[in-house]
Amino acid sequence: MNEELLSKLSELTEAGKINKALAKGQDGVDEVTKQALDEGVAPDAVLEALVKGMSAIGEKFAQGKAFVPNMLLAARAMNAGMAHLKPFFSSGQVKRKGTFIIGTVFGDLHDIGKNLVAMMVEGSGWEVIDLGVDVKPEKFINAVSQHPGCVVGLSALLTTTMGNMEVVLKSLREKYPTLKIIIGGAPISQNFAETIGANGFATNPQGAVELLNELVA
Repeated sequence: MNEELLSKLSELTEAGKINKALAKGQDGVDEVTKQALDEGVAPDAVLEALVKGMSAIGEKFAQGKAFVPNMLLAARAMNAGMAHLKPFFSSGQVKRKGTFIIGTVFGDLHDIGKNLVAMMVEGSGWEVIDLGVDVKPEKFINAVSQHPGCVVGLSALLTTTMGNMEVVLKSLREKYPTLKIIIGGAPISQNFAETIGANGFATNPQGAVELLNELVA
């Protein structure tokens, strides 16, 4: 029975079925998560089922088989499930993979790609600190000081602002030499990531999740 519930939870998350009110009278992630926990399913197993659903929609997005609205719905569904898990995170019964600080670098106001990455990363079991857009080095440095051991993600959409990634990265590394930093955005390449000394880059949200998991493995 537990396996059926967990499988259903993954499918509902992938499909973006948030709750009964939004799923045409059928139980959504909200109800099934509560049911699973009430029936004694381990919280970490519930989290794994939510992550599986988010990973599935992330892979489809990377393959061009799903689109931004699908990702947004899946993220909202995942958040509905995560709300039930928060007490277990607070108690330490369920542990997050790590903390991920993300922001669009200063001079750039684009946030759709950043938001998708943030949602996917959170959906894969990380705590996400989203600093927003037009983020200056000082704000990144302050956030890192509050979250030791975190990983930082820098986003930029324009060729005219991607150079600001290097400014932010150098400022961070001056204070935190071993800090892991990944970058992403339309104009970013492996060569650029290597040139500025980033720990890696991702071309899509699922790629960012995989890269983060590799960095903390």
